[in-house]
Amino acid sequence: MPLEAGLLEILACPACHSPLDDRTAADSPELVCTGADCGLAYPVRDGIPVLLVDEARRPA
Repeated sequence: MPLEAGLLEILACPACHSPLDDRTAADSPELVCTGADCGLAYPVRDGIPVLLVDEARRPA
């Protein structure tokens, strides 16, 4: 279930406050920070973004 466009416009990375990009894969949807120095990937569980830095995946 993709996130609504209006929701994506107001969401921001809790670590650096940059916009988030929806990277929805079939098995693991996530919101990825667009900040150049950040890049954290936040999981989306049951259609709800989990915007906790402790739950975010660090960039490779």
